[in-house]
Amino acid sequence: MAVTSFAYSTFDDPKVNESSPRGRSMRDRLVPPMRGSVLWGWIGPLLVTIFGAILRFSNLGYPKAVVFDETYYAKDGFSLITWGVERITIKDADKLLIAGNTDIWQHCTPETLDKCASYVVHPPLGKWMIGLGEMLFGMTPFGWRFAAALIGSLSILVLARVARRMTRSTLLGCFAGLLLALDGLHFVLSRTALLDIFLMFWVLAGFACLVVDRDRTRERLVEWYETSPMSPRGPWLGLRPWRIAAGVCLGLAMGVKWSGIFFLAAFAVMTLMWDFGARRAVGVRNAYLGAFTRDLPSGLVGMAVVPFVTYMATWTGWFVTATGYGRNWGQATSAGPFYFVFDSMRSWISYQWQVFSFHNGLETSHPYMSDPWQWPLLLRPVAFYYEGKQNACGVKDCSEAVLGVGTPVIWFGAIAALIALIAWYVASRDWRAGAVLLAYAAGWLPWFYWAIADNRTMFLFYAIPMVPFMVLAITLCAGLIIGPATATQTRRTVGAAVVGAFSLLALINFWWLHPILSAELIPYTEWKARMLFDKRWI
Repeated sequence: MAVTSFAYSTFDDPKVNESSPRGRSMRDRLVPPMRGSVLWGWIGPLLVTIFGAILRFSNLGYPKAVVFDETYYAKDGFSLITWGVERITIKDADKLLIAGNTDIWQHCTPETLDKCASYVVHPPLGKWMIGLGEMLFGMTPFGWRFAAALIGSLSILVLARVARRMTRSTLLGCFAGLLLALDGLHFVLSRTALLDIFLMFWVLAGFACLVVDRDRTRERLVEWYETSPMSPRGPWLGLRPWRIAAGVCLGLAMGVKWSGIFFLAAFAVMTLMWDFGARRAVGVRNAYLGAFTRDLPSGLVGMAVVPFVTYMATWTGWFVTATGYGRNWGQATSAGPFYFVFDSMRSWISYQWQVFSFHNGLETSHPYMSDPWQWPLLLRPVAFYYEGKQNACGVKDCSEAVLGVGTPVIWFGAIAALIALIAWYVASRDWRAGAVLLAYAAGWLPWFYWAIADNRTMFLFYAIPMVPFMVLAITLCAGLIIGPATATQTRRTVGAAVVGAFSLLALINFWWLHPILSAELIPYTEWKARMLFDKRWI
């Protein structure tokens, strides 16, 4: 099982002298071989995923409480699987749910059903996913957290596999999966019925599909290069199913939260730039014209049409029922099928505009709000849950807490890794460094607009889509530290020791924080000792 294969070319330059140290076959340069066993390429990531899943599912139903914004999304998910749309609940619905009573809906007559419709400000997919867990396991804390734990665990597998593909190293893939499993913010959101873990998953899945598409595209270009006469623009490569799959995933990301559109835009540009580079790498004379005429049309299908259709499909419940917020069903059905479609779309667009206006004007102060520049430094985490108890842990003052915060060793290590990637990309134009930096920027930079222009209310957990790319940044730097297969044994041994030490520090750091991430009952003094920045973390 090779540690890394960072020796392969980062330029994809077709004009390589085969007698030079960089000289290799076109196939090896465009699609470097995947090193190590295919079987271990699955077993290793699956073992790391099982480890992460055990952490996330262990005592998942505790605390037996409605934690933070679960008060919205757990009930919305239940409403969607019950009614197809979100409905208004009665006062003290949270207390009724914890007591086992699911009769929480405001009662309306058939004539006033539209008055029961709930105005919600996020698309429905994430709540549908939460609702599926409730449908399987009941309207309990375990039920409404099940989907988050499952998706959080699956994201570990996806990241491990995509890191393996990007580095051609099973060991580095497992390293990436392990770091994600040990991140505190990812852990907390995987055990809480909020939307952000679902957004993160679909963004990561879309990215992973595009990385696979990159390899598949280059394989087909190499086959054309080896078997067909050269042409100025190169071949048409078809609809490319992996890029269509990426479009579906990114459309689903937008179906969870609108901020998924930033990743869609960034990844659409990224995949087109990869197409330019691939055609240039096989020696196509008019590579840019070839990419625009051969790749861009199918790219528009995969990265524009497919995401839009997918996003619209997530609103199916709203379209096929009469009781959704802003749904003019009676008016729409009164004038025939054509007007029904027209008025339904008009009502939906009006609803979307109301939601857009809400998000642009969201300036309500919150004790745990933070600005985007504070997120990488973990300056203001979110207290999802806290309860003090007396004489319950062997001492007088005890605490149970769920603090939404990342593992500092990983987050601070990621800052250094991202800075290193900037230097690496400037020096080498390595596509992996560029892709990770672009994805991180798509998850972070747009929020500065709202911070500056609108003073919008924001929280640290909005950064969760950035976390897989922070881990990928660390993983790529780990590969550089270990060195290529041609490096000396001393270099590789020392590098492996450094990377191993970092993994151990991340594990220790997560273990230290675990009691305040999982609502473990501990003495107040131990809770206080885990507050890294005393005033900001409390």
